[in-house]
Amino acid sequence: MALARLTLASGRSVVLAELRLSSTYGELPEGYPCRPVNEVRIQGLLRSAAHAYPTAPVHLVPPPREYPDQYAGAHGPVEILPSVACVGAFRSTALDPSRDPVLYRSRLTIVWFQSTTFVPSGCDAEAALRDVAWDELAQDHELQDPPLTPGRR
Repeated sequence: MALARLTLASGRSVVLAELRLSSTYGELPEGYPCRPVNEVRIQGLLRSAAHAYPTAPVHLVPPPREYPDQYAGAHGPVEILPSVACVGAFRSTALDPSRDPVLYRSRLTIVWFQSTTFVPSGCDAEAALRDVAWDELAQDHELQDPPLTPGRR
């Protein structure tokens, strides 16, 4: 069962199959939120997503960045990302229309940031998430038969 269904700007319907939420700055090292800290956080999320979903491509929705302080510290100006880091496993129909729709799906793992723990759904998802170029980024895969459990044939 899907967590949510989204309609992308392209009109394609995608299913959110799994969602991992975490605090963007929950483990902030000594210092303050700045570009170097944010880049480490983003790269860590991308590595984690690739490890968690090794058979799906991973895409980062470029996060909005705020600069509330006009003064720069030792690592540059304060740069704040939205408070919730999201990693979602999305699925849709196959990209290649010649593939059997019963046996093939397309998939894409998306990393994005948002200000709330709200699960994106329908057309209410943030515009940057809805603007993902699914046809260029996702990959088709063949559904696998589930393994037989002992005693079943």
